[in-house]
Amino acid sequence: MEAFYYAFGDRDGFVICEMPDNVASAAAALLVNASGAAAVKTVVLLTPEELDQATKKVGDYRPPGK
Repeated sequence: MEAFYYAFGDRDGFVICEMPDNVASAAAALLVNASGAAAVKTVVLLTPEELDQATKKVGDYRPPGK
């Protein structure tokens, strides 16, 4: 666990942790949700370097109907 924050609003708290991969993150979320002790929603964060890599990928997007 990197950090834990209490919050006001829709969520009571936020936990920031570094996991080895998305599968490990999903397994942890499933385990906590199954216990009934808390409801977990995961959000994958990108590093600035990962976003830089994403901007270099070329794609062709055409909106539906066009």
